[in-house]
Amino acid sequence: MSKPLFQALSRSAAKPSASLGDWLGKTIRLTDGAFWGQLIGGQSSSGKCVSVDTAMRVSAVWACVRLIAETIATLPLGLYRRLPDGSREADTGHPLYSVLAVSPNEHMSPVQFWEAMLASMLLRGNAFAQIHRSGSRIVALSFLLPHRMRLLAENGVIRYFYSFSDGERELSAAEVLHIPAFSLDGRIGLSPISYGADIIGSAMSADDAANGTFKNGMMPTVAFKVDRVLKPDQRDDFRKYVETVSGAMNAGKSPVLEAGVTPESIGINPTDAQLLETRSWSVEEVCRFFRVPPWMVGHTEKNTSWGSGLEQQVIGFLTFSLSTWLRRIEKAVLKQLLRPEERLTHYAEFALEGLLRADSAARASFYSTMVQNGIYTRDDCRVRENLPRRGGNADVLTAQTNLAPLDALGQTSDGQAARAALQNWLTADPAKE
Repeated sequence: MSKPLFQALSRSAAKPSASLGDWLGKTIRLTDGAFWGQLIGGQSSSGKCVSVDTAMRVSAVWACVRLIAETIATLPLGLYRRLPDGSREADTGHPLYSVLAVSPNEHMSPVQFWEAMLASMLLRGNAFAQIHRSGSRIVALSFLLPHRMRLLAENGVIRYFYSFSDGERELSAAEVLHIPAFSLDGRIGLSPISYGADIIGSAMSADDAANGTFKNGMMPTVAFKVDRVLKPDQRDDFRKYVETVSGAMNAGKSPVLEAGVTPESIGINPTDAQLLETRSWSVEEVCRFFRVPPWMVGHTEKNTSWGSGLEQQVIGFLTFSLSTWLRRIEKAVLKQLLRPEERLTHYAEFALEGLLRADSAARASFYSTMVQNGIYTRDDCRVRENLPRRGGNADVLTAQTNLAPLDALGQTSDGQAARAALQNWLTADPAKE
């Protein structure tokens, strides 16, 4: 991306001014005083002005953004230390752990913070947070409103300017946690609302058409042919009369047509216009844009509710949609919040097992598999279920022995140990036989 173009994008992202509309050659409607309404949008080919504020009024957009943001924000985010043997352990004593997993700042819980960050990436294409330090220690992360951030590129370096209540101030790169979404240059994320203006605008137009149809009582537009020229006052009186018998609120009222008045239907009726099909297509287009299976936002027209099909779609959603957002956050934490020497020993990771929290059968199957294969102890499972440790054999790794040799079937481990000890004793002194 060229420097002038990058600077123009950066200025337009921060200022709801006339220059933004001039640069884009489009009409941009920005809602004064509304956080999300001030983000970049555009005028779609359907004629609708699309901003974050108007886009979130489309049910499919609202559902997709909420699904991704809430799902990821509610997953546990841990900070781990690599051990010399290749394993890891949770480093709950690290100062960054409490910031990421307990309290990012005095106003937000981790769920609220990561919801806001993800919503910024999903709608705006970039998320920003101010890093507060005490010496070299990070003590807080403050979410920054995207519409107040202005970016400037100089000699390949991005400069951050944020409008605080007392005026604009430059923040150093070390003070800003910047997580871009999908990007063409690897540094600045593309705004989904700008690139999806046509898709979202079409959905908005379909909603307006449906609302207008219901407002008119599902009746097509009717024109009245009169065999004479009406005077202006007669024409006004007739229009007022028609209004009293038209619309959903007056459904069932029958108009009285006098001599010389003939009704004619004009326009396209909802069936011929395939209104319902258009609205269904809009939902699928929005879901495709956000990479969300339609059934996950309540659009089940072409999906089965049984069998392994939905299970595979959930796995696909986790693999191809959620994982990309998870990795963006994890890598941003690694690169921007950990010191260079800590990047070799520490890393952040979301616990995907949190998705099993509401599914007791799947959770039980997961624990059973991990215990039977010697990966988790029973105490490990109890801790994950918020139960106290039992100690003793409950904290010992065990594995099933169903693949033991045939001649060892029915033998207990104690018996095997005793026979082995006896054999060793006899081998050491053959005369004892």
